Amino acid sequence: MAYQNGRHYGPQVSAVQRLAEHVRTFWQRVSAGLELQELWGQFKADARAGYSLYSKEVDWELVPGEPNWKRYWRIAKALFWAMVMKLSPARRVLLVLSLILVLFGMFGTEINISEKTVINIGGSQAVLGALGLLLLLSLELADRVTMKRDLEIAKEIQQWLVPEAPPAIPGVEIAFASRAANTVAGDYYDAFLRVPESSRAASVDDGADPRRLLVVVADVAGKSVPAALLMATFQASLRTLAREPTSLLDLVAGLNAYACEHSHFGRRFTTAFFAELDRATSKLTYVNAGHNQPMLMRAAGGLERLEEGGLPLGIMRDARYESGVATLLSGDRLFIFTDGVVEAEDSGANEFGEMRLLAALQLGRERRPGDALQQLMTSIETFVGHAPQHDDITCLILDRK
Repeated sequence: MAYQNGRHYGPQVSAVQRLAEHVRTFWQRVSAGLELQELWGQFKADARAGYSLYSKEVDWELVPGEPNWKRYWRIAKALFWAMVMKLSPARRVLLVLSLILVLFGMFGTEINISEKTVINIGGSQAVLGALGLLLLLSLELADRVTMKRDLEIAKEIQQWLVPEAPPAIPGVEIAFASRAANTVAGDYYDAFLRVPESSRAASVDDGADPRRLLVVVADVAGKSVPAALLMATFQASLRTLAREPTSLLDLVAGLNAYACEHSHFGRRFTTAFFAELDRATSKLTYVNAGHNQPMLMRAAGGLERLEEGGLPLGIMRDARYESGVATLLSGDRLFIFTDGVVEAEDSGANEFGEMRLLAALQLGRERRPGDALQQLMTSIETFVGHAPQHDDITCLILDRK
């Protein structure tokens, strides 16, 4: 209980404290506990994403002799129609009517009933317009929530298509990390044992395991739902063809033939890297189908790039592929990644690049694969900051013990 100048302020102070607590609770709920700097960064990222969406439909070129006011009017009109035409016809009408009511309300409308009676209905028009815009916002939010729920279900299904944890295989240690640019991704990674053609008639009487480790990282052109759907078909065809005792080149050729049938004349291609490890001989056979060249970091300190292969899958049905061979020695590390790693951009459109990637890999060279990948993803996240993620990011590390 507080007193000042003989007066009692206990209830007033308590009410102020309760009000402040309600305000803090409301703000925490609205801002999700983020600081103002983080909120501003998210807003700028959303604004850039919206700008990139609408600006594709606007002609920003300066016409010779065109006055500035006319150019600004042309751009504003183009932006307006770019936004309006993304609504359904009924919602376009609601938007236009609401904007008209708001504009009339801003200028005000007076009706003179008598010399002493004047009714100003501008305020009511503005209120009706605001209610119309609020209704439109609620309809769009309902669509967004429904779409978000469907995408979350699609994301859950997609997570079933990739391994939840790396396989435990004697002699090797594997780790992978993936981060989608949107709810669902077009990147794919996998690692499992299969029986190749050369082991079809192999005897296992001596207890030897003829299976070889197949490691795959792929990147479907594009992102979000279209790329995710094609990624699912890639996974299904890979798992089906991998059951057959074929060579790695035959496996890649079969995947390319299937991809060509679903590539929309080459517009939906897939880059991929395939590697098959013979654990008995440490021989690594690989095919690089237009993918970023993986890095083979030698225990002795050297670095090799694995580039043998051919075109991305889905471009040419009769494409020829070549296989490369490397030997994984104890302590060697194979790093496979998608282009979203090196092309990650900060707010100034600067790319993460291979120099920063190499530095991060060297920094985590003595760490276990999982820890090294976590450190790399943190480095990318720190570099990007609040800038939007433009592409899916996927990495895989394989260490030879």
